[in-house]
Amino acid sequence: MKPIHILLVEDNEGDIVLTTEAFESAKIMNQLSIVKDGKEAIDFLTKQGNYTNASLPDLMLLDVNLPKKNGHEVLQFIKTNDDLKQLPVVMLTTSSSENDVLKAYKNYVNCYITKPVEIDMFMDVISKIENFWISIVHLPKTKNTTND
Repeated sequence: MKPIHILLVEDNEGDIVLTTEAFESAKIMNQLSIVKDGKEAIDFLTKQGNYTNASLPDLMLLDVNLPKKNGHEVLQFIKTNDDLKQLPVVMLTTSSSENDVLKAYKNYVNCYITKPVEIDMFMDVISKIENFWISIVHLPKTKNTTND
């Protein structure tokens, strides 16, 4: 299994810690980058501002409820951008709103997962996401040079 670069877009510090711990407990060497709002996510992907040297992730875990730009706005930006639309995006959010689910799939999200409230179940979900995207799925190669 080749390590992959995962971009976590999450503003909740507790969920960031749990997600990081879940990836670490799986003992699979991944690069995990974290941004805390939608504008930062777009800056990261377009190598703007503080992210001029960022490499494109192989997978994005995206929350819906984010400051500055919400997850739907970030998803729409990604899926309408020719250089980014192949990036697999997993919505990982507390929202179970049917409206949010429908909107995400209309904007071509790869999958939508509602975060479990219980810590053990949350850790299990993260582990399954990691296992699926690393062990089973064939991800497209990303361009990781700064001259893309």
